[in-house]
Amino acid sequence: MSKRVLDINELHTHFFTDKGEIPAVDGVSLNVSEGEIVGVVGESGSGKSVTSLSVMQLIPNPPGKIVSGEIMFKGRDLVQTSLKQMKKIRGNEIAMIFQEPMTSLNPLFTIGNQLIEAIRIHNKMGKGEARQKAVELLEQVGIPRANDIVDEYPHQLSGGMRQRVMIAMAMSCRPDLLIADEPTTALDVTIQAQILDLMRQLNRDLNMAILLITHDLGVIAEICDRVVVMYAGQVVEEGTTREILKDPQQPYTKGLIRSLPDMKAKNQKLYSIPGTVPKPKVDMVGCRFAPRCEYAFDRCFAESPPLYHIGDNRTSRCFLNERDQREVASHDETVIKG
Repeated sequence: MSKRVLDINELHTHFFTDKGEIPAVDGVSLNVSEGEIVGVVGESGSGKSVTSLSVMQLIPNPPGKIVSGEIMFKGRDLVQTSLKQMKKIRGNEIAMIFQEPMTSLNPLFTIGNQLIEAIRIHNKMGKGEARQKAVELLEQVGIPRANDIVDEYPHQLSGGMRQRVMIAMAMSCRPDLLIADEPTTALDVTIQAQILDLMRQLNRDLNMAILLITHDLGVIAEICDRVVVMYAGQVVEEGTTREILKDPQQPYTKGLIRSLPDMKAKNQKLYSIPGTVPKPKVDMVGCRFAPRCEYAFDRCFAESPPLYHIGDNRTSRCFLNERDQREVASHDETVIKG
């Protein structure tokens, strides 16, 4: 069994605004083991990015705050970790790359200056040694002319090259966990494939755990071992990538997969889930997906469904899975008695 690197338990991250308390992340639990790539997928407003920022302790306070829950990283609860300790963990043990590299890189400094700074923050080495390390990192992520690139500015590079620089910066201390928040959204399809190949190679070569935040099921299918589906601040389904894509159980997941275009079909009308993601509220009643769900019945609007365990490491938040839950329990009892 691989060692667990990240274990989030019942995380609640709320924002306190003039319009009231907003539970952006409402009881999320997920985990990532070493050498594993876990994808978190869902529409905008589902709580994916707030979950990742909570792990990094980068939620702006005010107005945001982790209200309750645990974020266990290698046995330490990051929720209880001081800011001074978190500064040592960020970059050194947990690294993060963002959707738009141009907003993450400082346009006033060269690529080399920014990489060298990241390296020297966590490693005791001189400028010359750090520069050589920066060149090696750029070469490692497939950037040509690395010796020249270190002296260039962000605006002189393409979007794909800037994202490779961000990955090189994230890799500078060989972190145990890499969080990638929509790392390919701003890139064209060809560059996107190259970035995903690069991440998979780093995951394989360094046995690094990766938490990939995305809304793109194509990216999930390409690179992830497991998938966590989020909706309106909650986890609604979890399983292996194959299970989720081949046999989705939760109606929202079914809708996401149904909305994927079929390349073999001609003159098809693309399916879209009706309605929009509801604005999170503290006192929400019933299943959050019920107003958009074609399978919804009276109970769905009156009660909130729990996460049902419907197999090994497989969960789904839907009353339709209650029967499957009983069948799994019955099967487990039979195995134990046998």
